[in-house]
Amino acid sequence: MKILLAPDSFKGSLSSKDVCTALKEGILRAAPDAEIIEVPVADGGEGTVDAIVTSTESQKYTEYVTGPLGDKVKAHYGILKGGTAIIEMASASGLYLIPEDRRNPLITTSFGTGELIESALDRGCRKFIIGIGGSATNDGGAGMLQALGVKFMDNQNRELDYGGGNLDKLAGIDLDKLDKRIYDSQFIVASDVNNPLCGENGASAVYGPQKNATPEMVKLLDRNLQHYALVVKHIFNKDLSEVPGAGAAGGLGFALIAFLNAELKNGIDIVMDITSMENKIENSDLVITGEGNTDFQTSFGKAPSGVAKLAKKYNKPVIILSGGLGKNYKDLYHIGVTSLFSIADRPMTLENAMENTFGLIEDRMEDIMRIILAFGR
Repeated sequence: MKILLAPDSFKGSLSSKDVCTALKEGILRAAPDAEIIEVPVADGGEGTVDAIVTSTESQKYTEYVTGPLGDKVKAHYGILKGGTAIIEMASASGLYLIPEDRRNPLITTSFGTGELIESALDRGCRKFIIGIGGSATNDGGAGMLQALGVKFMDNQNRELDYGGGNLDKLAGIDLDKLDKRIYDSQFIVASDVNNPLCGENGASAVYGPQKNATPEMVKLLDRNLQHYALVVKHIFNKDLSEVPGAGAAGGLGFALIAFLNAELKNGIDIVMDITSMENKIENSDLVITGEGNTDFQTSFGKAPSGVAKLAKKYNKPVIILSGGLGKNYKDLYHIGVTSLFSIADRPMTLENAMENTFGLIEDRMEDIMRIILAFGR
């Protein structure tokens, strides 16, 4: 039996690569002769670079860049064999980089993400795939653009400080110093978010609270992004704030679309294309995927749903093994999932499950495999 393992990470517990290892160990306990193919996946958020580098001929680079609070952080990105840069904004500007009691979307910046783009430009890259999940920012991508040479000026012709809390002071944008190599580059955004920049479904209202924004801060940030969008509209003579995905990563999607002419694509589709997932699924007997928590939202472009939809094309059975199963998880049966399981084997706290994730995955995968083998005789 040929089994394809294509899980996302269990965030806070295991990388997608480590999840593959745990799944493999569980399978081999029950089926020592199984042929196993490991393809760690991600959907554009944290872990995307590692998933792609692990599954392809890529080189990983590390840089010290400006973190979301302005201090230096160690971030990484990958370069594919053909010269395409894979950048994960969470690595430089991610929420996980900030302790919960210091999170403040009024002041966080995406500057470090721009520094990673600059580094890749210096290494000769002119095609970029940018994963924008897991951001700590709500600055409309202004920080990223500042790192690339764009100047955001107030009405006294002074440059704005970092953070979405300062965008209400924006009076003009100077593009003269924008790195000229940008004009010769292609940008693709890997994201599963379709939110506009502003409004009740926008970056501030939907994702601001996850970044410690109070209701008052959400209103302020949304007003500031609306003002920012108006200034940008005067420059490009078109309103891009309503483009689906403009609200991704606190408005970083908007900056990438407006200033870098980026194209937005579903993150898992990009990862599956790079890793030749379709060919691997077509030549497998069973597909196993999973993530930290699976619920009805998984079907909206998350990694396991992308894997399942592609497997359905070839009528391959798909098992989802996740840390937990949430609201309306059975909705996934309609997109090609054969069955879903949680790793929990008894009532336990989230902390307990996260501390023992590897062993729980092994044990549950062994149990599942023994059932498959029993009915496959």
